[in-house]
Amino acid sequence: MSVDPGGPVPEQAVPPDAAAGAPVPSVAIVGAGFSGTLLALHLLRRAPPATRVVLVERNTQFGRGPAYSTGNSSHLLNVPAGRMSAFHNSPGDFLAWLGSLPEADLCGIEPGPGTFVPRRMFGRYIRQLVNNELKVPGRRAQLELVRGDVTNIAVHAGGVSLTLDRDRTIEADRAVLAIGNFPPAPPPVADPSFYDTDQYRADPWGPETLEGLDPDAPVLLVGTGLTMVDTVISLLDQEHRGPITALSRRGLLPHRHAPAPPVAWPEADSIPTRLNQLARTLRGNAEAAVSAGCGWHGVIDEIRPVTTDLWQTMSLSDRQRFLRHLRPWWDVHRHRLAGPVADRIDAVRRSGQLRIRAGRIRGYERRPDGLVDVCFRPRFGDGTDRVEALRVINCAGPDADYSRIRDPLVRDLLRQGLVRPDPLCLGLDVTAKCALRGRDGAISRRLFAVGPVTKGAFWEMTAVPDIRQQAEFLAEQLASLVRARSGAPAASPSVSPVAAPGPAAMPVERPLATADLGSAPAA
Repeated sequence: MSVDPGGPVPEQAVPPDAAAGAPVPSVAIVGAGFSGTLLALHLLRRAPPATRVVLVERNTQFGRGPAYSTGNSSHLLNVPAGRMSAFHNSPGDFLAWLGSLPEADLCGIEPGPGTFVPRRMFGRYIRQLVNNELKVPGRRAQLELVRGDVTNIAVHAGGVSLTLDRDRTIEADRAVLAIGNFPPAPPPVADPSFYDTDQYRADPWGPETLEGLDPDAPVLLVGTGLTMVDTVISLLDQEHRGPITALSRRGLLPHRHAPAPPVAWPEADSIPTRLNQLARTLRGNAEAAVSAGCGWHGVIDEIRPVTTDLWQTMSLSDRQRFLRHLRPWWDVHRHRLAGPVADRIDAVRRSGQLRIRAGRIRGYERRPDGLVDVCFRPRFGDGTDRVEALRVINCAGPDADYSRIRDPLVRDLLRQGLVRPDPLCLGLDVTAKCALRGRDGAISRRLFAVGPVTKGAFWEMTAVPDIRQQAEFLAEQLASLVRARSGAPAASPSVSPVAAPGPAAMPVERPLATADLGSAPAA
């Protein structure tokens, strides 16, 4: 339904229990990117019909998040379309949705299980799922979409109070943090004043990151992972001709997906959980697979279903050693590039326009000609090397150390002692059931988390299949708490039919009982 964002807010139906005077169980989800939106969809299908779900998003678009809101059709998914369904029990849902689109909307692709489609199409799919859900009878009385910035969460007897901008408040029984990723932290240097200049871009996804850039200017990208690849593709698509240098401590690039589905490696009877033994086993299996002509990809994919179990079984010291020494190699083998993207990166490297360097940044020296010399210590060799740039873009990956993240909500939760960083500085400390832990280690019965913020406990919490599994699990946990409070029977999870093609317009924001929410989000 297309809605005039400046138009009147429609009257909201009242849930049956509320009309009868009974308390209405409610869950507020902070963040409506992929993690938060998917949790809301699964919770609606599992919780009693009277449950109220409030989905709060600070940005203008619900259901996308930074990864899937890119307007560049060259930014492809890193997972084949056949594994991108939002529902475990309907693995072909995304493919079916793609098949329902008119040919003009497919950007020239032929949808198939192994196709890597533009990321923006997956964002559109998620938005369409929300629209479909709102067509289910009674859903509009259950799901509230609120555009706003949550700055405080207070826990009190019987529930939580969320404070938003414009002096608004949301009351709920429980709240879930689905706050996604934060921009990368700047490399530590003796004089950080360069980071306050107009030559530095802290957020690779910011709308101004590539604005006003001379197409012949030299550019330095800090980091050599997937975000760097996206930025290079964006530069090439706007016909950038100048030299591009990508610098990271080890200079490792993500590998490409196998040209055909990887041959499944024989299932092991057991998998070691000691880091040294696990590394030796993976290396040995990969070498054997390559010798057999199968390729190493299947060896990595074979342990994906048990990655979380491996992570949670490892000792803390082994996990710390993994992060210090092996994480970059794991990332480039585990999180791979679609073939067409890898081809473009290979081509621009062969031409010499893109150079990959390995080293640690030591400082910045601004020059009278407007350029900056970025000084770094090479990984191999002595002394200091340098590379010139007109613009430096930080593509080093999200900052996950919550002890230094300046987001107002995060700072307030830490100040209150309601949350604490996990021991590995990968996110916030949560239990195996996604409940947040306070400063003293207490397990909250009111606050939960989903998505990348839980990486410390679950590790693989960035790809869609992993987040989908977690969202389904947490939805069932929350639904059981709601049922215990209300005495309602369990709901039967359902799957919405494939969305009809067409623009995915988000519904209007509806008023809460506690505050006037103002105008609706843009459709």
